[in-house]
Amino acid sequence: MSTLAMDNRMARVRGAMSRARLMVDGWLLLAVGVLLGIGVVMVASASLHLGMRNGDALHYVTRHLFALGLGAGGAVLVYFTPVTWWERASTWLYFLGLGLLLLVFVPGLGREANGALRWVGVGPLSLQTSEFMKLFIVLYMAGYVVRRQLEVALTVWGFIKPLILLLAACGLIMLQPDFGTTAVLLATAFGMLFLAGAPLWQFGLLILLAAGALGALVWVSPYRLARVTSFLNPWEQAQDAGYQLTQALIAFGRGEWTGVGLGNGIQKQFYLPEAHTDFVMAVIGEEFGLMGTLLVIALFSLFIWRAFAIGTRAERRGARYAAHVAWGLGLWIGMQAFINIGVNMGLLPTKGLTLPFVSYGSNSLIVCCVAVGMLARIQRENLEAGRSDKGGEWQRA
Repeated sequence: MSTLAMDNRMARVRGAMSRARLMVDGWLLLAVGVLLGIGVVMVASASLHLGMRNGDALHYVTRHLFALGLGAGGAVLVYFTPVTWWERASTWLYFLGLGLLLLVFVPGLGREANGALRWVGVGPLSLQTSEFMKLFIVLYMAGYVVRRQLEVALTVWGFIKPLILLLAACGLIMLQPDFGTTAVLLATAFGMLFLAGAPLWQFGLLILLAAGALGALVWVSPYRLARVTSFLNPWEQAQDAGYQLTQALIAFGRGEWTGVGLGNGIQKQFYLPEAHTDFVMAVIGEEFGLMGTLLVIALFSLFIWRAFAIGTRAERRGARYAAHVAWGLGLWIGMQAFINIGVNMGLLPTKGLTLPFVSYGSNSLIVCCVAVGMLARIQRENLEAGRSDKGGEWQRA
């Protein structure tokens, strides 16, 4: 092979590699990659003593890594699936989600844990159907606001219509019961309607109605009422309803500025319940202090920024469905992270929500990875659409 031919071949390879680098959002992948890494480390730190009780110290770590592998595979699959496919299938996926929610109540299929009926048995695995409904809600709402843009912006009926189906899903989730997931779904849907141009007065009125309904559910349910009252002053019920929150606050207090060091936390040692799932942020606060806590918050802020930036780029090129999906994914994961961190710090009543990408929880981890794959796909289509006519070069987002 001649030197000139070799040079041309190397130039083509370098050009292909350059285009491949430009087809991903580096900041998005950095935020998610660091969060996933923190998750593996903290699940190990918070669960080794629990695994030892079952004879395998790495029991939860192994399952977490297995879920991460499934999530990565799902993300790759979604990355190579055109967004138009999701747009066509969005309504059917929503009804598929409703069907999955109903499976929980089928005798022999639904599995109960800690008084909640949220899982469907699939052999040795458990499928938490409400986690997948979060993704399906985003896809459905994005399709609706694109198809009914003027109706949403100009009429009350266009604003209320999608909420009827949403309330059906929330009703099934509340029967499990899962108050936290219901709050995330409602907040995500309301946010997407607002971004679609719904009038502010309708948006505000709906928030008041939703807050009233959720408040009524709290009032008529003794265990939810106990959670709210204990949240207001957990130290009064430190050995009862406020026990979990007080132990989390003690963990943050012990962490101070830089923490007690990885693996040196005490609260996770059977003091703080669910330390590797819902309250993993408290373990981070104890072992890495304020610095570690701020790092996690900064990473989620970076993720939300990139999700909205990807959506804005999609809107500029006229891909409104892709734009609303990206915004919806940013709203959902950002809202869930905000609620989880707020619960850990005593800013919100206790809810059973995982910290995205970090907490132990196979279904949540898989669905969040799929969401990242979808954002990466939208970014890829943004960059493909932004390809210039001169020299086949690519424009950065």
